[in-house]
Amino acid sequence: MASAADSVRSRRAGRRLALASLFEAEFGQRTAPAILERHLVDHEGDPAAAALAREIVDAVVADRERIDALLERAAPQYPVVHLARIDRSLLRGGIGEVLHSATTPARVAIAEWVELARIYSGEPTRRLMNGVLGRIATEAGRVPARGGRSVPSTAGSSERPKSHPA
Repeated sequence: MASAADSVRSRRAGRRLALASLFEAEFGQRTAPAILERHLVDHEGDPAAAALAREIVDAVVADRERIDALLERAAPQYPVVHLARIDRSLLRGGIGEVLHSATTPARVAIAEWVELARIYSGEPTRRLMNGVLGRIATEAGRVPARGGRSVPSTAGSSERPKSHPA
Protein backbone atom coordinates (compact mmCIF):
# COMPACT_ATOMS: atom_id res chain seq x y z
CA MET A 1 0.00 0.00 0.00
CA ALA A 2 1.34 3.44 -0.94
CA SER A 3 2.09 5.84 1.88
CA ALA A 4 0.92 9.44 2.02
CA ALA A 5 4.48 10.54 1.24
CA ASP A 6 4.51 8.33 -1.86
CA SER A 7 1.22 9.86 -2.98
CA VAL A 8 2.60 13.39 -2.55
CA ARG A 9 5.75 12.46 -4.51
CA SER A 10 3.65 10.93 -7.30
CA ARG A 11 1.45 14.00 -7.57
CA ARG A 12 4.48 16.29 -7.63
CA ALA A 13 6.01 14.15 -10.36
CA GLY A 14 2.73 14.38 -12.29
CA ARG A 15 2.78 18.17 -12.08
CA ARG A 16 6.39 18.29 -13.27
CA LEU A 17 5.53 16.00 -16.20
CA ALA A 18 2.56 18.21 -17.10
CA LEU A 19 4.71 21.35 -16.85
CA ALA A 20 7.46 19.85 -19.00
CA SER A 21 4.92 18.85 -21.64
CA LEU A 22 3.15 22.21 -21.67
CA PHE A 23 6.48 24.04 -21.84
CA GLU A 24 7.86 21.91 -24.67
CA ALA A 25 4.60 22.37 -26.60
CA GLU A 26 5.19 26.15 -26.45
CA PHE A 27 7.88 25.64 -29.09
CA GLY A 28 5.27 24.34 -31.54
CA GLN A 29 6.88 21.12 -32.72
CA ARG A 30 4.40 18.70 -31.11
CA THR A 31 1.22 18.86 -29.07
CA ALA A 32 1.33 18.75 -25.29
CA PRO A 33 -0.54 15.40 -25.11
CA ALA A 34 1.91 13.81 -27.59
CA ILE A 35 4.88 15.17 -25.67
CA LEU A 36 3.39 13.93 -22.40
CA GLU A 37 2.96 10.41 -23.75
CA ARG A 38 6.62 10.42 -24.76
CA HIS A 39 7.61 11.55 -21.24
CA LEU A 40 5.39 8.92 -19.64
CA VAL A 41 7.38 6.11 -21.25
CA ASP A 42 10.07 6.98 -18.67
CA HIS A 43 7.52 6.95 -15.79
CA GLU A 44 5.62 3.75 -16.53
CA GLY A 45 5.91 2.61 -12.92
CA ASP A 46 3.96 5.56 -11.52
CA PRO A 47 0.33 5.47 -12.62
CA ALA A 48 -0.68 8.21 -10.16
CA ALA A 49 1.85 10.64 -11.66
CA ALA A 50 0.71 9.73 -15.16
CA ALA A 51 -2.97 10.19 -14.29
CA LEU A 52 -2.45 13.65 -12.77
CA ALA A 53 -0.19 14.75 -15.63
CA ARG A 54 -2.82 13.67 -18.18
CA GLU A 55 -5.58 15.39 -16.20
CA ILE A 56 -3.68 18.70 -16.15
CA VAL A 57 -2.52 18.59 -19.78
CA ASP A 58 -5.98 17.58 -21.01
CA ALA A 59 -7.59 20.40 -18.99
CA VAL A 60 -5.18 23.00 -20.39
CA VAL A 61 -5.56 21.78 -23.98
CA ALA A 62 -9.37 21.57 -23.80
CA ASP A 63 -9.88 24.88 -21.98
CA ARG A 64 -6.90 26.98 -23.07
CA GLU A 65 -8.90 29.93 -24.41
CA ARG A 66 -10.85 30.25 -21.15
CA ILE A 67 -7.68 29.76 -19.07
CA ASP A 68 -5.91 32.52 -21.01
CA ALA A 69 -8.93 34.83 -20.67
CA LEU A 70 -9.03 34.23 -16.90
CA LEU A 71 -5.31 34.91 -16.69
CA GLU A 72 -5.65 38.14 -18.68
CA ARG A 73 -8.51 39.26 -16.44
CA ALA A 74 -6.69 38.35 -13.21
CA ALA A 75 -3.43 40.04 -14.26
CA PRO A 76 -4.11 42.41 -17.17
CA GLN A 77 -0.67 44.01 -16.86
CA TYR A 78 0.85 40.64 -17.91
CA PRO A 79 -0.51 39.82 -21.36
CA VAL A 80 -0.27 36.08 -21.98
CA VAL A 81 1.61 36.52 -25.26
CA HIS A 82 4.30 38.61 -23.52
CA LEU A 83 5.00 36.17 -20.71
CA ALA A 84 8.07 33.96 -20.90
CA ARG A 85 7.19 30.49 -22.15
CA ILE A 86 7.93 28.90 -18.78
CA ASP A 87 5.74 31.44 -16.97
CA ARG A 88 2.89 30.86 -19.43
CA SER A 89 3.22 27.10 -18.95
CA LEU A 90 3.29 27.41 -15.17
CA LEU A 91 0.23 29.65 -15.06
CA ARG A 92 -1.77 27.56 -17.53
CA GLY A 93 -0.94 24.33 -15.71
CA GLY A 94 -1.81 25.81 -12.34
CA ILE A 95 -5.08 27.29 -13.54
CA GLY A 96 -5.93 24.02 -15.28
CA GLU A 97 -5.45 22.01 -12.10
CA VAL A 98 -7.19 24.53 -9.84
CA LEU A 99 -10.26 24.67 -12.07
CA HIS A 100 -10.49 21.11 -13.33
CA SER A 101 -9.03 18.67 -10.82
CA ALA A 102 -11.64 16.63 -9.02
CA THR A 103 -8.97 15.07 -6.80
CA THR A 104 -6.83 18.04 -5.71
CA PRO A 105 -8.11 20.69 -3.29
CA ALA A 106 -7.53 24.13 -4.78
CA ARG A 107 -5.34 25.29 -1.88
CA VAL A 108 -3.04 22.28 -2.38
CA ALA A 109 -2.82 22.89 -6.13
CA ILE A 110 -2.04 26.56 -5.54
CA ALA A 111 0.73 25.76 -3.05
CA GLU A 112 2.27 23.15 -5.36
CA TRP A 113 2.23 25.38 -8.47
CA VAL A 114 3.60 28.34 -6.50
CA GLU A 115 6.51 26.12 -5.46
CA LEU A 116 7.06 25.03 -9.08
CA ALA A 117 7.10 28.72 -10.09
CA ARG A 118 9.71 29.44 -7.41
CA ILE A 119 11.90 26.57 -8.63
CA TYR A 120 11.59 27.07 -12.39
CA SER A 121 11.11 30.81 -12.76
CA GLY A 122 11.82 32.78 -9.60
CA GLU A 123 10.32 35.02 -6.96
CA PRO A 124 8.38 37.47 -9.18
CA THR A 125 6.58 34.63 -10.96
CA ARG A 126 5.99 32.85 -7.65
CA ARG A 127 4.16 35.92 -6.36
CA LEU A 128 2.25 36.35 -9.63
CA MET A 129 1.25 32.68 -9.55
CA ASN A 130 0.04 32.93 -5.96
CA GLY A 131 -2.08 36.00 -6.68
CA VAL A 132 -3.54 34.78 -9.98
CA LEU A 133 -4.36 31.26 -8.76
CA GLY A 134 -5.81 32.58 -5.50
CA ARG A 135 -8.03 35.05 -7.31
CA ILE A 136 -9.23 32.54 -9.92
CA ALA A 137 -9.88 29.84 -7.31
CA THR A 138 -11.87 32.26 -5.17
CA GLU A 139 -13.91 33.54 -8.12
CA ALA A 140 -14.64 29.95 -9.19
CA GLY A 141 -15.78 29.09 -5.66
CA ARG A 142 -12.98 26.54 -5.21
CA VAL A 143 -11.71 28.25 -2.03
CA PRO A 144 -13.63 30.47 0.38
CA ALA A 145 -12.64 34.11 0.47
CA ARG A 146 -10.66 35.06 3.55
CA GLY A 147 -12.75 37.03 6.02
CA GLY A 148 -15.42 37.56 3.38
CA ARG A 149 -12.94 39.34 1.12
CA SER A 150 -11.13 38.24 -1.99
CA VAL A 151 -7.87 36.39 -1.55
CA PRO A 152 -5.14 39.05 -1.69
CA SER A 153 -3.55 39.18 -5.08
CA THR A 154 -0.01 40.13 -5.93
CA ALA A 155 -0.95 40.38 -9.58
CA GLY A 156 -0.61 44.15 -9.30
CA SER A 157 2.90 43.88 -7.89
CA SER A 158 5.38 46.28 -9.40
CA GLU A 159 7.88 43.46 -9.83
CA ARG A 160 7.37 41.75 -13.14
CA PRO A 161 8.20 38.16 -14.01
CA LYS A 162 10.66 37.47 -16.81
CA SER A 163 8.89 38.15 -20.04
CA HIS A 164 9.71 38.24 -23.69
CA PRO A 165 7.78 37.76 -26.88
CA ALA A 166 7.05 34.10 -27.52
